[in-house]
Amino acid sequence: MSSEEKKQHSSQLVPFSYYKCLIPDYFTSVPLHYHGEFEINFVISGCAEFICGDNRFISGEGDIIIVPPNMLHAIYPHENFKQLYNTIVFSPEMLGISSNDRCAAECVKPLANSTSEINTRITKEHIYYSELKTAAENIFSCAIGNTPKLDMLMKSELLRLFWLLGESGDIYRTAENTTARSEAIRPAIEYMNENFSENITVEKLAEMTCLSKSYFMRRFKEAAGVGAIEYLSQLKIKKACELLSKTDKTVAETVFECGFRNLSNFNRQFRKIVGCTPKEYRKINKV
Repeated sequence: MSSEEKKQHSSQLVPFSYYKCLIPDYFTSVPLHYHGEFEINFVISGCAEFICGDNRFISGEGDIIIVPPNMLHAIYPHENFKQLYNTIVFSPEMLGISSNDRCAAECVKPLANSTSEINTRITKEHIYYSELKTAAENIFSCAIGNTPKLDMLMKSELLRLFWLLGESGDIYRTAENTTARSEAIRPAIEYMNENFSENITVEKLAEMTCLSKSYFMRRFKEAAGVGAIEYLSQLKIKKACELLSKTDKTVAETVFECGFRNLSNFNRQFRKIVGCTPKEYRKINKV
């Protein structure tokens, strides 16, 4: 796998997926990744650290966070706080990207292909916050209701939300890629996601990005929010959690498959990131 998320969030029949999330209780973090769909997050309570392209911020209650297709993004816990939030991931088809009209050509396609930028964080201070919040609430109500008729209403609310963002100047054309920091380390991110169980060195990662080791390490932490080695540990532990909850593999088999060299190091890293032992995690989360 690469840092492009493999989970299919939508289908041709139902072009969206809805999630109610609590971080770090439901999952310890959302490591840096990207996908071909749009994503909208609405913070119900609490806060967390978001990374969206080159933007890094601590969310707040009521924030609406919008991630366009193929933008590298991540979510990490902030100090001892929790964050309860709704997420919808939806296909650009919901905005009519396949249409040949001027709306699709001038407004939707530039967002999907990164020739337009978007202000990813909308707070309560926004000039149209009340209208944007209503649109977001209606979108999530439609997603939860999950019927063909509600899909029709959801499409209209999505278009209204993006129209409001355009009217307020939160969508704008760009002459060049403004996410240079995150894009520079994308090859390393993809390689790590594909080969996390192998013996990966910082030197190798720096080489594939054509950066010096020290400069790569600095750029990686700026873009990913954590160092390369810590990010690699997160990938391994995330895979371990999947194996422990969805398979009957032993802890020893899990250790080997996730690329750890010994059980004690695995147990130490697992407790540090997840907050409990592998056996405790399996007992609580076994499907």
